[in-house]
Amino acid sequence: MITRDSKIYLAGHKGMVGGAIYRRLAKEGFHNVVVKSKDELDLRIQSDVADFISDHKPELVILAAARVGGILANHEYPYDFLHDNLIIQDNIIHASHLNDVPKLIFLGSSCIYPKFAVQPMKESALLTGELETTNQWYAIAKISGVKLCEALRKQHSRDYYCLMPTNLYGPGDNFDLRTSHVLPAMIRKFHEAKENHHSSVILWGSGNPMREFLYVDDVADAVYFSMGRTMSENLYNVGAGRDITIRDLAELIRDITGHKGHIEWDATKPDGTPRKLMDVSRMENEGWRYSTGLRQGIEKTYEWFLLNRESMRT
Repeated sequence: MITRDSKIYLAGHKGMVGGAIYRRLAKEGFHNVVVKSKDELDLRIQSDVADFISDHKPELVILAAARVGGILANHEYPYDFLHDNLIIQDNIIHASHLNDVPKLIFLGSSCIYPKFAVQPMKESALLTGELETTNQWYAIAKISGVKLCEALRKQHSRDYYCLMPTNLYGPGDNFDLRTSHVLPAMIRKFHEAKENHHSSVILWGSGNPMREFLYVDDVADAVYFSMGRTMSENLYNVGAGRDITIRDLAELIRDITGHKGHIEWDATKPDGTPRKLMDVSRMENEGWRYSTGLRQGIEKTYEWFLLNRESMRT
């Protein structure tokens, strides 16, 4: 049983998701959370990860470490996205198993599901069709992590399970226009256009695809919720269960940032998956549901952007 005295290793605490989890654990009084920066522990080096897990012997491992990015980053660095994510998760999951870590939570992404999966996407859709080519490298790595946890549950009865969040945003997000996801990229574009006398904002694609978004603190809440339970399944979707067109998202962010200029859609650029909406009934049946509405979450994220834009990675 995980208590506030339990030793917890949180991998990826500097990232957006890991940072939200770290804040939530601190808020709830967990005082034995072990974290390491990239400089202190390179998760791609198997022997170092094995020694670290063996030395610390955590009771819970939360695997939120990953190489992440949007369509452009996936397109330009396919090998890095596939290799780094495969080796990071394999090193941590394997070392946890060898050292009898009782509980492990693996964080992934909704991109593991097929491009044309029936909407809303159920966990059973995994491996039933081809992936979206723009993020297939990252998706294949995450699928491997899901199946590795499933294999350990099946063969060794490990309490290892996977939470697959939908598109995330919030404090600590990446606002670099070359590597960021759509929502933070829009926040930056609209804000900078407002500063530039409300100049036009050019956005990729048609604006017609539909996406589901979840505020990152809600994912941290899902992790905290599941820590105190024995989860009956290997894979759980974590999302809001509702989506919005990219075009409507742009109008919402335009309104929140106060931009008054035009929006121009560059239809020569790819749209990505036509629709990504998750069926979250499995997680709701466990007793968890999201709590932060989209407008509220974007307003909080924009506030964070304004406070941190001078020091954050852009």
